[in-house]
Amino acid sequence: METGYVIGIIGIALCVLLCGVGSALGLYKTGSAAAGVLGESPKKFGKVLVLVLLPATQGIYGFIIGIIASSSLVGTMTEAQGWTLLGAVLPMALSGLITGILQGKSAVNCIYAVGKQDSLGGKLIIYPAMIEFYAILGLIISIMLIPSFA
Repeated sequence: METGYVIGIIGIALCVLLCGVGSALGLYKTGSAAAGVLGESPKKFGKVLVLVLLPATQGIYGFIIGIIASSSLVGTMTEAQGWTLLGAVLPMALSGLITGILQGKSAVNCIYAVGKQDSLGGKLIIYPAMIEFYAILGLIISIMLIPSFA
């Protein structure tokens, strides 16, 4: 197996892993907050659900980049091509990790606010959604950077 191929595989694995970790940590925070709010007021489930699920998207984006980037893997990749592929997936890997965690923290505060006043549910979604924008930028940049070595 060529060194470039191994470097490319490591890049793809890191992207999927870091995005998954960001999502998991964000979901841990939002799920915990929702459990507390729903323990007191189960009728708020629908208003809290979207806020809980927002950090899950980063894991999905990382998985998408993993699939797209894997089509660039060629057994005869040079080391430079491997580093190029790794560099191409880094924007998604880093933005997925960071925005997943921060989006979870933002959504937690929104969940608590909905717990106090459920009429805020639709209005509060904008705050964690603004963080989503940066995950989408990472996704787009990585898609644009992924080379085709075939």
